[in-house]
Amino acid sequence: MSQINMAQPTAEQPLQRLTLNTWFSYSGGVFTPLDHIPNKALGLFSIAFAGDFEEKHTINIIDFLATHNQTVTAICQYQPDLGLSPALCFYTQNCDQAINPLVLQEFSNTLDCQLVQVATPPNLYEPGLLVMDMDSTAITIECIDEIARLADVYDEVASVTALAMAGKLDFSESLNQRVAKLAGIEKSLIEELKGVLPLMPGIKALCQILKQHNWYLAIASGGFVPFAERVQELINLDEVHANVLEFKDDKLTGKVLGTIVDAQQKAIILESLQQKLELEKSQTVAIGDGANDLIMMAKAGLGVAVHGKPKVVEQAQAAICEGSLLQLLYMLAIPLENEPAL
Repeated sequence: MSQINMAQPTAEQPLQRLTLNTWFSYSGGVFTPLDHIPNKALGLFSIAFAGDFEEKHTINIIDFLATHNQTVTAICQYQPDLGLSPALCFYTQNCDQAINPLVLQEFSNTLDCQLVQVATPPNLYEPGLLVMDMDSTAITIECIDEIARLADVYDEVASVTALAMAGKLDFSESLNQRVAKLAGIEKSLIEELKGVLPLMPGIKALCQILKQHNWYLAIASGGFVPFAERVQELINLDEVHANVLEFKDDKLTGKVLGTIVDAQQKAIILESLQQKLELEKSQTVAIGDGANDLIMMAKAGLGVAVHGKPKVVEQAQAAICEGSLLQLLYMLAIPLENEPAL
């Protein structure tokens, strides 16, 4: 069986020699093709992505994991989509204790890449569920802050938003405080803002690929229905859940109607959809950026912080700290099945 010796990494050893979608065992600096695929139900999968990897990076990551008592037993290079650069997946069989995501982030910054750890990863090629936050997740803005800008109360509202997203203020309380400041805003201005919502880079392509593989897509947002319905149109979501603004004489009254979609309600939505779709927990994914997404993310098989605050990154199972949301595919398409990558 052929072997690749990487004990002395040099520029003459291109990483491409690790054949895409092929698992290699690792021992003493030598990589040997495996005759089996790692068991997704055991151990941890450490995924390095969004980097220009050379052999020295591979060795650095293996050594870093070893300092945290995680011995790499297999490695695979894979590319889930042509819109993404190849990633490296390091398998640690006899370990189920993940490293703090903030520690992973600090280390990966030294290699100019991103590094996450996933246990029991979802399978892109089987039906699944993705529930996403909307503001600063599916779209790049906080809609309530932009409405406040139109009402000339941006600073007041944005400061409360920041406290709520950081988990320093009860979300429902903060929402009522902020919406009260929007009383009198014309409905036409809401419609104008709805027409120019900026999608988060990569979200549309991600949703297209997930739909191709029979995934169910939903928004659970602490934002508002008009914007959620517009996002639904833009990226072909199956359903949306958001807060209802009250209008009178085509102007905002400053009140929210019905049940507020807060942290607990988001988790309820995810669990309800999982039951409706009869999915295993491992096939459910939740993404968000704020503290009010943490309960939902904890209920999902995989909870991913998206450009999240430090508190959210630390408590999520994984984090995409910069770049396109298409990178979520790295966590869904690890070559652990007989299906080929896209």
